[in-house]
Amino acid sequence: MSELFVNYEETAAVILFCIGFSTLLLNRNLVKKIIGMDIMDSAVYLFLASQGYIAGRGAPIVTDGVQEVSAYINPIPAGLVLTGIVVSVSVTAVMLALAIRVYYRYHTLEIDKVIFLAGKEEV
Repeated sequence: MSELFVNYEETAAVILFCIGFSTLLLNRNLVKKIIGMDIMDSAVYLFLASQGYIAGRGAPIVTDGVQEVSAYINPIPAGLVLTGIVVSVSVTAVMLALAIRVYYRYHTLEIDKVIFLAGKEEV
């Protein structure tokens, strides 16, 4: 139990991921599903950033002539987070654009109604 309080960043990331996943599964509205995906993305980025942080170390920029590896954090998690954020924003934009198209066509964002109306449309 005490490890939960030591690793609070990881605990918060897992809780956020669960909130996003349950939002994705339990809501029928497409915009709420997109918000759930964004919450899950944020949880993954928080987890990666917390894994890349090491207390007492600085950013991997050589200053004052210090070139020891043990003086800096690993830059790969930060690079992964930045790349993931760019991809996440792009995917969110595409999902929102598709949701707008679905709304224009079916006049609803409820997935059950969209499936029903799409099934009637095929005939």
